[in-house]
Amino acid sequence: MTAKHGGKRAGAGRPAGAKARATIEHKRTLSEMAQEHTEDAIRTLAEIMKDDAAPPNARVAAVNVLLDRGYGKPRQEIDHSSTDGTMTPLTGFVLEVMDEADIPGDETAAGLPN
Repeated sequence: MTAKHGGKRAGAGRPAGAKARATIEHKRTLSEMAQEHTEDAIRTLAEIMKDDAAPPNARVAAVNVLLDRGYGKPRQEIDHSSTDGTMTPLTGFVLEVMDEADIPGDETAAGLPN
């Protein structure tokens, strides 16, 4: 007879009282492992940046990564001014709440349940 799929099956899973396979060595985070290579990574990026034989896009990418790590990514400016360059709020608009049946050119809205 074949076993059913899913659900609790006899003998399935980790035995009670058994230790999990993840030990302290396995629990190291990816960032901790990567931090061990920080100096080598920065040296490599600097070598690529200075290598005249390296493709230009690789050199630019290396420069950007080095600057981002050293000084942080540049802030993106957002222009909050109005179209005329002032901070004057827009006026002259009237907002109305319309019933769906009152929407011009929308014959499908009339008679629909809410």
